[in-house]
Amino acid sequence: MGLRGSISQTAPAVSVRDARAPGEQQFDLLILHGKLVDGSGKKPRTADVGIRGDRIVFVGDARKAHLNAARTIDATDLVVAPGFIDPHTHTLGDLSDSNHKSNLAYLMQGVTTVVTGNDGSSAANIGETLRKWDAQSIGTNAILLAGFGTIRSRVLGSTDAQPSAAQLEEMKALVARAMDEGAFGISTGLYYAPQSYAKTEEVIELSKIAAAKGGIYDTHMRDENSYSIGLLGAIKETIRIGREAKIPVHISHIKALGPEVWGQSKQSIELMKKARAQGVDVAACQYPYDASGTSLEASLVPRWAEVGGRGELLKRIDDPQVRPRLLAEMQDNLKRRGGADSLLITDARDRQLVGKRLSVIAAERKQSPVEAALEIIKTTGGAGVASFNMSEKDIERFMKEKLVMTCSDGSTGHPRKYGTFTRKLREYVYHRRLISLPFAVRNSSALTAEWFRIPERGLIREGYFADVIVFDEKTVSDRATYEQPEVFSVGMKYVIIN
Repeated sequence: MGLRGSISQTAPAVSVRDARAPGEQQFDLLILHGKLVDGSGKKPRTADVGIRGDRIVFVGDARKAHLNAARTIDATDLVVAPGFIDPHTHTLGDLSDSNHKSNLAYLMQGVTTVVTGNDGSSAANIGETLRKWDAQSIGTNAILLAGFGTIRSRVLGSTDAQPSAAQLEEMKALVARAMDEGAFGISTGLYYAPQSYAKTEEVIELSKIAAAKGGIYDTHMRDENSYSIGLLGAIKETIRIGREAKIPVHISHIKALGPEVWGQSKQSIELMKKARAQGVDVAACQYPYDASGTSLEASLVPRWAEVGGRGELLKRIDDPQVRPRLLAEMQDNLKRRGGADSLLITDARDRQLVGKRLSVIAAERKQSPVEAALEIIKTTGGAGVASFNMSEKDIERFMKEKLVMTCSDGSTGHPRKYGTFTRKLREYVYHRRLISLPFAVRNSSALTAEWFRIPERGLIREGYFADVIVFDEKTVSDRATYEQPEVFSVGMKYVIIN
């Protein structure tokens, strides 16, 4: 099913000792005296957890049951919980790279399973990728999605053409093949070119193939602001895809992005609840930051200018007949983003740009912000940005919803890759007390496992796979910042996988 795993101990901060005793039932590992938050949403309780092989085989009082183990962890004053599951990452490259396959940025947050292939961008060959991961071993469990963008580009390239009947059948066959090779579903990034050129009907037809094979639909929606059909219009489109394709739909990193749509979290939630009442299985995920992460090009350049790929975009930038329109529409998009001061360069070939706001770069170059942005796109191949354009009220409203999971959307230059899950605990559970610990753990584990149809994971329950984390409530925290985004989280004492 696309799950691959290993075992990782993140820090020798808790005593591990031999505990052999003849005549007593022997486990491989006993976690003793911990504050158990089992993923169900129920109140914490003190309990011991016994593991044999790759399974949880006991939850209760080990002393009363006369249990023993080859190894024990004393979890007194620590939380024991199911390993976290991240439904939206960009770990495909890391897991395939021998230098990064351990996936430490996620392990140090307590994440034991990652979903990748999101935003419509996936491995071209699902089966080959899974075999490679099996052969080299990787640090976390991993689930692959079939990327709509990868499939569409293979058949249609970077054009805005609509598929012929034969081309649509070719794409359907590629989806079917991906599902047969182990994909859990299909993902789209309808906000991004060339996926943005696809009509809803095309997406529905491909989603039907995934649905027939038990898959889900995951999407970076067509709009989260007012670029095209608007945030609410995009949610309605997503619901329509779910209804007509008869497929569960997952809205990735749900947000109200930009001042024009602040406050629409309430209507967004109402649309989702109404759809669920009508039989559409719709859920979402969210990261606990007020800045999104994307590219400078994706945030500002209108999609018509990207037709044909980068080569055609560069021609349009230099075309005196086209450039004025391009700049005018980029200015509109910049306004949607909250202005030049809201865009922070987080990654670029020209390292002197990293850590600067677009407003600062424009002032240094004595250019308008959109002129400076075009110059960066043209001369350096673009840049990654953190886009500070979310309202804390919207973030909190989404976070309190029972069907909103925790996800990182982890990318280079944004602290969410290293800090999402620990930040949610530290900031929203312990500091603000917006949500309870059982609620946060459930929305980071069991809810994701249930919704993505990941069997026997996400709960501390007898018979389930032994994906277990042990952390210190007093110290668990993110440390990654926008200035230093690649700093490991702290407080996870043990991360046990399979």
